[in-house]
Amino acid sequence: MAHDIRPFEEIRMLFANLPAPSEEAVAAVRARDAQLTKPPGALGRLEEIVEWLAAWQGVAEPAIARPLVAVYAGNHGVVAQGVSAFPASVTVQMVQNFMSGGAAINQICKAHDIGLKVYELALERPTQDFTLAPAMDEREAAATFAYGFEAIEGGVDLLAPGEMGIGNTTSAAAIYAALYGGPASRWTGRGTGVDEEGLARKNAAIDAALALHGPHLSDPLEILRRLGGREIAAMMGAITAARLNNVPVVLDGYVVCAAAALLHAMTPDAVAHCVAGHVSPEGGHREVLARMGKKPLLDLGMRLGEGSGAGLAIAIVKTALACHRDMATFESAGVSGKDA
Repeated sequence: MAHDIRPFEEIRMLFANLPAPSEEAVAAVRARDAQLTKPPGALGRLEEIVEWLAAWQGVAEPAIARPLVAVYAGNHGVVAQGVSAFPASVTVQMVQNFMSGGAAINQICKAHDIGLKVYELALERPTQDFTLAPAMDEREAAATFAYGFEAIEGGVDLLAPGEMGIGNTTSAAAIYAALYGGPASRWTGRGTGVDEEGLARKNAAIDAALALHGPHLSDPLEILRRLGGREIAAMMGAITAARLNNVPVVLDGYVVCAAAALLHAMTPDAVAHCVAGHVSPEGGHREVLARMGKKPLLDLGMRLGEGSGAGLAIAIVKTALACHRDMATFESAGVSGKDA
């Protein structure tokens, strides 16, 4: 009976029959592109972006009417190991900053007409310190994954998950080390700006966690619950919900891609509807993108989180769509074509 199915098994079932991209929509986009007043391929990746939008929205005329940056905020017990330059209380303070419109992501969304929602994930109750115990139990991790599905409610047609959480670059680095191997130092960066001693504590905490949880780290969902955070679980859910509902996704940076990397480890097709908004200089983000086969749209040295890189990339996506939709054709402009 259904109620006997374990929470993680219910999640795995979602990936058994993922929607495919629409080849018909891509063909229609290419046919229009061939008529626009420009040489073939002259807009480079902008042309590919429109094909991607059409493929995953499943329509010949893609639209961006309700883009959304969904920021998930969570606190991490591993902060007790001295892995961050800031206390966990900063997570709450930054959520308040988002709500009052004072953060970078507020300005990016305002400048480019992008919606913004912020989801608080039990900030008063950090996850367990993963150097001592699993960060979450299976039921909590699965419930938080399910909570992420709320991001696409209300007709969202382009989604960019973002995050806030003191200590979450430690969690992300631990996930990458568990997925891809190597010492913690291969994947860590300075996060919020830790000094050399702080970076050493960060690496030590991750190495301790890998040793503690090692026998269980062949399963991406076990990696999530043992080393992840609530915001990472929720973002995994949001990305999955987007796929199941024909919503393309723009990935943000280092921490968001930890959620994507776990999905990719479950099945590479789970993130086929995602593009990388940017590449962060934090830790091993560039290598993570390469492993997922994602070429970033932007490389601006940004490492803020909040969905900021993805939000800025949405401006590029909107520009690509505007060119495809609103440029004149050779016929409508009275411009001679190549063979005229």
